[in-house]
Amino acid sequence: MQVTTEDGGRLNAFAKEPRMEVMDAETSRLRGQGSLMMMIGGAVLVMALVAVSVAIS
Repeated sequence: MQVTTEDGGRLNAFAKEPRMEVMDAETSRLRGQGSLMMMIGGAVLVMALVAVSVAIS
C-alpha cells in the first residue's frame, strides 16, 4: 500500500489497484448481452411489482 504525507502531516494511504483487463470484441459482445438481459429482467420485475401494488390498492 502506498502512503503519502499531506500538508499538516496527515498520512494518506492509497489501495493497490487491480490490473486492467483488455477484452477482445467477442468477450465485449458477450458481456453486453448479459447486461442487456439483466436490464430487461429488472424492467420486468419493476413492472410486476407495480402491477401487484396497483392490484392490492
